[in-house]
Order: sequence, then structure tokens, then C-alpha cells
Amino acid sequence: MPTGAAVGEVLPHLREALEGNGPAWLPIPTADRRESHRLSSALRPGEPIDDDVALVVTTSGTTGTPKGAMLSSAALRASGDATHERLGGPGQWLLALPTYHIAGVQVLLRSILAGTEPAVLDVSGGFLPEGLASAVAGMRGPRRYTSLVPTQLIKALDEPVGREALAEFDAVLVGGAATPAPVLERARAAGINVVRTYGMSETCGGCVYEGVPLTGTQIRIEDGRVLLGGTTLAKGYRGLGDHPAFAEPGWFRTEDAGTYTDGVLTITGRLDEAIMTGGLLVIPQVVEAVLATHPAIAECVVLGLPDDRLGQRVAVAVIVRPGVTPPTLDELRDHVLDELDAIAAPRELAVLEELPLRGPGKPDRAKLRKDLLADSTH
Repeated sequence: MPTGAAVGEVLPHLREALEGNGPAWLPIPTADRRESHRLSSALRPGEPIDDDVALVVTTSGTTGTPKGAMLSSAALRASGDATHERLGGPGQWLLALPTYHIAGVQVLLRSILAGTEPAVLDVSGGFLPEGLASAVAGMRGPRRYTSLVPTQLIKALDEPVGREALAEFDAVLVGGAATPAPVLERARAAGINVVRTYGMSETCGGCVYEGVPLTGTQIRIEDGRVLLGGTTLAKGYRGLGDHPAFAEPGWFRTEDAGTYTDGVLTITGRLDEAIMTGGLLVIPQVVEAVLATHPAIAECVVLGLPDDRLGQRVAVAVIVRPGVTPPTLDELRDHVLDELDAIAAPRELAVLEELPLRGPGKPDRAKLRKDLLADSTH
């Protein structure tokens, strides 16, 4: 999967995939030979696969062997049709994400379904808000859409040209990671129609918009865990047989904790990222949501670090808003204590220039934890 204008080379193959014709495809990054080799070695292109699989899209997991979600053409069409239905109709899409992740490839697939040519913002050298203006100016059609990750939205909001460009879109889908409430407020105050999406490779990308499932998507909660089912569900993982995540036919067991009340899904955190400190459980995303309301913080990640006394201690890494004095640890503790119990207040603070990311835009907690531990030993 190339970047920039060269993405046009893969559109005929993706069109075949949507139509259910031809072979199954494994999107891999053209410009990253090491990652391409890693994915190809794990997911074995060229070996037999079910006839109805159109794409094998890798998950953005942090460790271990990559998993490839097997997506059928029917599931991909259902996803695209449900997206356009929710947004108010087909339109032209701007690609501003890597094309080998589900969010990026979906921009191309939706363009094909809509019968429109995708506009392309080359992000191989990084996401530059200035490029949005020229990209959106060249878009045509009655409706214009794009899909971003939260870090891109934050960068765009910090520049007048970025804010103005995003306000031109009929909808700006934001997913891949949780979007802090203050960021959403800034975007909407700037006239940007932000649509928060929730989903993953295993569901053809976003299948829940603003907490409400798309047509064909089913949700249930089991012991606090979110389960997803419906027309966009993957057939399973390539080469992993009866994986526990797909143990119940027609359902995918996520690692997300949440509630589903009156038809609205609320994600409260990741079950596999919970911090056990002093014998009590802290969900990082709950603390992040509170810290994100501090006026000095642009982005933050909360995680647990080993602690001889507590088992784990709550730590936070922050990026400070431009031109603002960095907050102290005591200030952030007091800010958290206004909303949450003392056990959730951070005991360690790191101020960073940027957060390490994985996948399309998720914080790389494993790398961040390793970096913070290394710093604490020097």
C-alpha cells in the first residue's frame, strides 16, 4: 500500500475485493520493508484461504505475532453502506491516514462504493495542517468527508488554517483512540462536525458512531466487557483457528470495558490496561479524561509502573499546550482529586515533546512504559 498519489495503483485491486472477485489481499506498507516482512512472515500470503475473504487486515497490537482479521466483501460493503447511511449519503473522501491500517483502507473502499475519486494528503513526511487547505479546496461533490486520528485533529486545531479546512467537511470521522472531551469542544466550537467512531480491524473499522451502532451492528455487555456482532464482523483471524475472541459464533469479544444504556455505548477503558495499585483497580482512560480538562494539557497517557510498595504506581506522561507553563505533579494530583479517589491521582509525571504511537494513532503504552522506566533508573 503506497502513500500519496500512488494509492491510485491499488484501487483496481480493492474494487475487485469489494465485488468479491479475484484473490484476497493483505495490505502492507510499501515504504517500511521491516514491517512488510514481519506482516508477510506472520500472515503467509500465497497459502490457501477461504474464497469469500477479500482482505486480511492486521490489528495494531503491541506485542507478539501480528493477527490478521479476515474480512469478506459482504462485510466491507455493509460497513461502507452503513457509514454513508449514517453520514447522510455518499461523498468524496480525503485520505489522510496510512493505507495499510483499516481506517486508511476504508477511506479508499468507501470512495469506490460512492463512485468518487479519493483526494489524497501525503502523510509520509508527517501530518501537516497546511496541507489540509489545498486538499479540501480541490475536492468536489455535494458531500466531503475525511477520517483522522486524535493526534491529527489536535494538530489541526492548533493552526487557524487547519481549523478552517476541517470546518469545510460535512463530517470528520475521528477514531483509533479516545478523543479527549476538551478537544471535541474546541473542534465543535470551530464549526467542525467531528464524529467519534469506535471499532477495530475485526469489525471493518468503525461500527459505532457517537455511541450509536451503525445499521447491522449488534452490541452486548458481558461482565463489563464489550462484545460486537453483526454484518461487519470478521470471519476470524488468519491461521489462528478457534481464537477465544471469536469463540462465540457471530460475536467478537473485545478488550474494552463499557456500558450500553438506552442504545448508547460508552467505553470506560481497556481491560488489559487496568492498573492494580495498592490493591485497588484504576482504569487509565478514566484518569486521562479528567486530566484532559486541565488547561495546560494537550494530550496525556496514564499507565502503571512497577512499585515495591503499591504493586503499581499511577504515572502520567503529558504534552503541554503551546505557550503554556508545564503543570507540576502536585497540580495534576489536585486536579484529579477534585473528581476521583486519591488512589487514581498520579504519583509520577513526565513532560514529553510527543507521545510514541502505534497503529493508526493509539498511544504506544508499552514503549512509553519502557522509556519511563529507563529514565527512572538514571
